[in-house]
Amino acid sequence: MPIRALVWGENVHERGNRVVAQIYPDGMHACIAAALNADPGLSATTATLQEPEHGLTEARLAETDVLIWWGHAAHGAVQDAVVERVCNAVWGGMGVIFLHSAHFSKPFKRLMGAPCNLTWREAGERERIWLTSRGHPIAAGLPDHFELENEEMYGEPFGVPEPMETVFVSWFQGGEVFRSGLTWRRGAGNVFYFRPGHETYPTYHDANVQRVICNAVKWAFSPAARIADPNAAPNVPVAAAPEPIVERGPRLHHDGEEGLR
Repeated sequence: MPIRALVWGENVHERGNRVVAQIYPDGMHACIAAALNADPGLSATTATLQEPEHGLTEARLAETDVLIWWGHAAHGAVQDAVVERVCNAVWGGMGVIFLHSAHFSKPFKRLMGAPCNLTWREAGERERIWLTSRGHPIAAGLPDHFELENEEMYGEPFGVPEPMETVFVSWFQGGEVFRSGLTWRRGAGNVFYFRPGHETYPTYHDANVQRVICNAVKWAFSPAARIADPNAAPNVPVAAAPEPIVERGPRLHHDGEEGLR
């Protein structure tokens, strides 16, 4: 069966900015999903901020192998209950990919436990993306570097925890550099951040960018069964200990009682 991807788009700029609407008449989320659906190993659908529960119900997330997230203007409008739901799904084994300005999204900041801040400049400058890990699955089929003629600059330092792997670094025409492709593991879920994707430029129409996202979906996918409750912390009674033990000393809790949180 194909890997089930869900492309989540804020869908704000596309509806309110003429330039963005011309580049992505059906929305950035639809453009990304179309690129994923061109790969026979993937099956992509979309959801947006404007849908009930932002299109991210328990049932929808249960049917999602990998979630792709793009947000910018409305991070604060995302309901906290939905953020918790997304993070629980990731901790349980769902893969997730955060694109561009999603570095400031609520789910990314929650999963990173960090400010996720950076420097930036919107000047349409050239971005040269260098592959730093040739053998990484996310880099499959890509040249050693590729360029985007117009992009927003993101610069170091990037306020995130040390990643497992750095797959790409970017150089910008103004001289800054940025770690633009980073991986983490959170609970049972794989997490990838990919920097390019400013809304006023046709970045998601670029074949190399599309290849990175397709590769990342395949990398982030886990075939293992989802952990039903990644927050569970069950009490193990004396009788169920792997080795025989005798209870000693006073107790605060009774067998089977929920722990304090």
